[in-house]
Amino acid sequence: MKVTLEKVQNEDEEEAIIRAVEMTEEIKSARELLENNCRSIPVSETSGESGSGTVMLGTDKIYYTESVDKRTYVYTKEKCYETKYRLYELEELLNSNFLRCSKSLIINIRKIRSVKSEINGRMVAVMLNGEQTVISRSYVKELKKKLGV
Repeated sequence: MKVTLEKVQNEDEEEAIIRAVEMTEEIKSARELLENNCRSIPVSETSGESGSGTVMLGTDKIYYTESVDKRTYVYTKEKCYETKYRLYELEELLNSNFLRCSKSLIINIRKIRSVKSEINGRMVAVMLNGEQTVISRSYVKELKKKLGV
């Protein structure tokens, strides 16, 4: 892909034009990055500290989200938060960098360090923070497609 950068005099003249044959996942990601389309979702800390309240967490910080016992948890590099959103609602809110990988898990594919196939058809993804998540068989094909494997 050819990339061209043209210097302009002021911020009002800044723009990005993407010319593509079709809208691929890579083009979508580039567009979201250029538009600074990073949403935030309200979460609360699970550490039990009183008075911690609700904080707005940028979706670019999320490694994965998990639903356990009718509660939804959001995991970042070092912390775990709880959110009021259900998993299907988060699936709609999150951008194309996220993928449902089981009935109870959505993963950020940009935070994957490596993936490994298992004998039973599932895959294990090792995240950048060392956590391991299991990708169910029915979602393996979509993950491979998104990762270009």
